[in-house]
Amino acid sequence: MAVLHGAAITLLAKYAVYHPTDQTLVVSLALAVLVGAAALWSALDAWRGLPDRGRVWFISALVAGPVAGILYVIGRAVFVDQTGVSELGGALTGGAAFSALLVLIPAGLGLFVGGRLGRPEGRGEEPRG
Repeated sequence: MAVLHGAAITLLAKYAVYHPTDQTLVVSLALAVLVGAAALWSALDAWRGLPDRGRVWFISALVAGPVAGILYVIGRAVFVDQTGVSELGGALTGGAAFSALLVLIPAGLGLFVGGRLGRPEGRGEEPRG
């Protein structure tokens, strides 16, 4: 999730360089992709019945925030405008918190929905009872 977030934020920064006034649709699509990825992945984890999936997604959100911030600064320095280390502070505070919430909230929703979906019978498991 951290790589996906870092790449999305870097692509948005690159897009903003060439289209500074026309960003609404692209930002909305990027947020939809990020939210959808976290929700779908966590829903699949819940549907498959993985143990400790809530704890795993909580830790994933905590890790994804700062790592996405670091990847954003690196990506922006390499591909966009040669940003320096001075940008790292903002990326590790506000940006990391936003990325962590952008993973945690859809993952919680996905875990809730995925846990409510019924598993199909006959997937190689013996029926309980």
